[in-house]
Amino acid sequence: MENIKQNKMATEPVKKLFWKMGLPMIISMVLQALYNVVDSIFVANMEGTGALANEALTIAFPIQIMIIAIGVGTGVGLNALLSMSLGEKNGEKVNTVAGNGIFLCLVIYAVFLLFGLFLAKWFIGLFTDNAAVLTMGTNYLRICTCFSLGAIGFNIYERFLQATGKTVCSTIAQISGAVANIVLDYVFIFPLDMGVEGAAWATIIGQFISMFVAMAFHYFSNKEIGGSPKYIKPNGAIIKAVYRIGASAALMQAFLSVMMAGVNAILGSANVDSTILVGSFGIYYKIQQIALFSAFGLSNTMITVLSFNYGMKNKERAEACVKCGIIDTLITTLALTVLFEIIAKPLSMLFSLSGGASAALVDVCAMATRIASLGYIFMGFTVAVQGVLQALGYAGKPLLLSFFRLILFVFPIAYLFTLSTNVLNLVWWTFPIAEALTCIFAYIFLKNVMKNKIDTISTGK
Repeated sequence: MENIKQNKMATEPVKKLFWKMGLPMIISMVLQALYNVVDSIFVANMEGTGALANEALTIAFPIQIMIIAIGVGTGVGLNALLSMSLGEKNGEKVNTVAGNGIFLCLVIYAVFLLFGLFLAKWFIGLFTDNAAVLTMGTNYLRICTCFSLGAIGFNIYERFLQATGKTVCSTIAQISGAVANIVLDYVFIFPLDMGVEGAAWATIIGQFISMFVAMAFHYFSNKEIGGSPKYIKPNGAIIKAVYRIGASAALMQAFLSVMMAGVNAILGSANVDSTILVGSFGIYYKIQQIALFSAFGLSNTMITVLSFNYGMKNKERAEACVKCGIIDTLITTLALTVLFEIIAKPLSMLFSLSGGASAALVDVCAMATRIASLGYIFMGFTVAVQGVLQALGYAGKPLLLSFFRLILFVFPIAYLFTLSTNVLNLVWWTFPIAEALTCIFAYIFLKNVMKNKIDTISTGK
């Protein structure tokens, strides 16, 4: 029965398969983004300290992104390697890849545990000298890193499910944790008055719930991947292969962390109230992740389906995967642009329901959302092209595109805008400009990879 399901990646119409697998992935990725959005909504509405608490979470956010980055990057490598191995019908390799994924999960967690214990306060102190922000940021970050196993583990088990086409199972796991997070955010922050620590614990518990549900689906229904503990033994060749593909994905996500930290520093140096400017950026960027992670969900679908069909040397279906993936990503990101243009103000007002955040912060956040969302369609194209490149085994080119859109263009443009006396209105144009410039390079890379990889399948080159 499972073999029939797996074979659908080779026989089912690509358009139907893409959305059958892609929609659950989009939901899963968006829910992952909502963890941080929900935390910020509840924290920003804390009476009296909402604005400062929101600034603290904004400063801590780059490390949360880094946790996701390394987990996602490792997962992308595992996903592509598992999909190729399943397409090749190499059961022993499939099991070895999965076992090494669990091993890597434990190693990554150990690194963030040490960071949380010894470096959390140092990191927050790099961006603020406000004692209240320093304390709240340190407490929040320490909890999120020291108990990050749930987030990292879910990323790994989610990829096990996605590689075998069980995206609905991974979505159910993600929804379970997201619902728990929302409920616990309210309970911990308001009735129990736990402050930012409550938001952190709500996030951690939600992540562990998602991981445990994903593990249950994997071990009880994912029969194509063996669960024997003997495969957890590290295999240098497998780990190297995972990161040959996944390292660029991890670095691409890590650039989000670098960008957030860098822009926090740039905005903090502007001659404007940092609570407004940095806080608005933090809220906006968490909202923006809904669009970004939607594109990533489709990109991850493309990685799975394209890797499988490329492994089977099916040129027609590989071409269809690329075409369908790019077009559907453009449609999705365009729809999100229209949506955010319409709901920018009411969405921003969610962060000041109880007056915790100022009206000025809400107004600036709404403006940021309207301006920056104009770049979503360019971002969608770039992310889709990155998915094509990753599926076909490229590492440097997708990484270069992330470097362009998140660092090379963003930092100098943002800095120039902060020199203006109208920084609150102008700085948000940084993001659509950077996305549009990167899109040019993405198009060039796509043309090259179609010529050198897809077009040569039938010739055996």
